[in-house]
Amino acid sequence: MLAVDDLQALLLTLKLSAVTTLFLLLVCTPLAWWLSQTRVRFKFVIDAIAALPLVLPPTVIGFYLLLLLGANGPLAQHFDVNLAFTFWGLVVGSMIYSFPFVLQPLQDVFRSLGSRPIETAQTLGAGPWDRFFNVALPLSKSGFLTATVLGFAHTLGEFGVVLMIGGNIPGETRLASIAIYEHVETLEYGQAHTLSLWILAIALMLLMFAYGFARRRMLHT
Repeated sequence: MLAVDDLQALLLTLKLSAVTTLFLLLVCTPLAWWLSQTRVRFKFVIDAIAALPLVLPPTVIGFYLLLLLGANGPLAQHFDVNLAFTFWGLVVGSMIYSFPFVLQPLQDVFRSLGSRPIETAQTLGAGPWDRFFNVALPLSKSGFLTATVLGFAHTLGEFGVVLMIGGNIPGETRLASIAIYEHVETLEYGQAHTLSLWILAIALMLLMFAYGFARRRMLHT
């Protein structure tokens, strides 16, 4: 059984993963579409910046976010906004940390559509918005499922970024990964094991669902 504090940390982690994934889908969908269609010369620069979270240490991302979002950062000085050690600060950090895990599957699925469906819709009189919402999106369900699962699951396991930007405030910023680390530090291996199993089970179920869906699509094509 999970302790009350650990259950609270797990629920907060699930909430953070859900909110982060939703916002990432809203941000990454138009960007992925544009990147899959454009041929501008500086596209490789945008691709490189978007992929930075894959190679940067999470503590580096968290450190610069702390400088940006903290009490002495430009947001606080110019807009009186301090997101450090708050849930919404965690959301910002999580979005940056999981950004490529949502963007890349969407970009890949949009690119795999090819030009034929879009050109066909255009010849039938469909405008840009119609072509995107009524043609591209319905044909990209698998990519959206993959992006959702990867974004959600990747956010579950965050540690370095969220610890730097959110700290360890029970009920506000104490996530499951931080709680597990805390239990290990205090030699409470039983509680760390229980909470770790919950995270493992949730992540495994998500991935099994995504792979099962992909397999069914392959069998029916």
